[in-house]
Amino acid sequence: MRILIANDKFKGALAAEKVGFHIKNSLKAAFPEAGFDLCPIADGGEGTALAMTTALAGEWVETATIDAQGRPRQAAFGWVPGSATAIMEMSAASGLALVLDRELNPMSASTLGTGILLRSALEKGARRVLLGIGGSATNDGGLGVALALGYVFKRSGQAFTPTLATLLEADQIEKPATLPSCELIVACDVDNPLLGPRGATRVYGPQKGVGDFAWFEERLEHLADLVRRDLGVDPRDVPGAGAAGGLGFGLMAFLGGRLVSGFDMVAAQVGLEARVAAADLVVTGEGRLDEQSLQGKGPVGVARLARRLGKKVVGVAGSVDDSAALRAQFDLLIGIKPAAMPLDEAMRRTGELIEAAVRDQAAAVRALSP
Repeated sequence: MRILIANDKFKGALAAEKVGFHIKNSLKAAFPEAGFDLCPIADGGEGTALAMTTALAGEWVETATIDAQGRPRQAAFGWVPGSATAIMEMSAASGLALVLDRELNPMSASTLGTGILLRSALEKGARRVLLGIGGSATNDGGLGVALALGYVFKRSGQAFTPTLATLLEADQIEKPATLPSCELIVACDVDNPLLGPRGATRVYGPQKGVGDFAWFEERLEHLADLVRRDLGVDPRDVPGAGAAGGLGFGLMAFLGGRLVSGFDMVAAQVGLEARVAAADLVVTGEGRLDEQSLQGKGPVGVARLARRLGKKVVGVAGSVDDSAALRAQFDLLIGIKPAAMPLDEAMRRTGELIEAAVRDQAAAVRALSP
């Protein structure tokens, strides 16, 4: 008997690998003969780097960088030595959560810190970088990344370092003389273009403090025009170019990034399909399973893969929406939070509640085993 535990985090309560540990602990008594495969997963958002680095038995590399408002900070990225793969999240440097302690200022917010992380990975010898771009505080089209990687901006023939405020003064952009070759795979689960009514500024800008849409649109369009003329690429209308304040555009333009579904990226890198195929039973889950989970969330991706391969699948969540569409994806759903328990208490006791709920349903889980 082989049980695959491929769960996401319980957001705000417990990291994915710890959730998996508690699920395993609760199933041991019911399946004393079983072998367990713990494979933390994510869908490209917060926790993606941790889940993939854990699943790939990687290590962590600490590096000095800056946040979106230029304040120094330490950030880490995952490193898998055998494949020279770096795994990172832009939110570790340029995330919105890092600057909520001050008034939001999108006009000065920059992705330079994310670019520093990328440069650190390239200097370490990365041949492949896996990057999640959810949770950004920026709306700079990847300008900061370009500067960190050594792209040169000029005005009237003279090099200068533009900010968003001075970007319109730039009339030329040059690729750095040496830019290491690297496969960049970007986890992106939105399809917005860079500009226009569905673009980065109008759709995602307000949550970052953007009020003057025209000001940002003018600068992002100018950046895209420079890239098209001087670099010979024009990804402004590629689905996902508008993700993370236009960082999707910047990563394609400045480092040849390829945008993919977050869950698909994680699944491919951790060999999820082969691990599901080798399992007799699959257990997955996240903090909440509801209708939103059907829109590309990791646990439903695991469940659909299990269904396709003819495996029984159990979902474990803090709370479960009683939805026919959701229940159709799983053979058994287990909610761990007692109805009368306050949410803050449940979040403090998540590990304990997982073990209690799964043990209580052990007979139902065993009934699914072959």
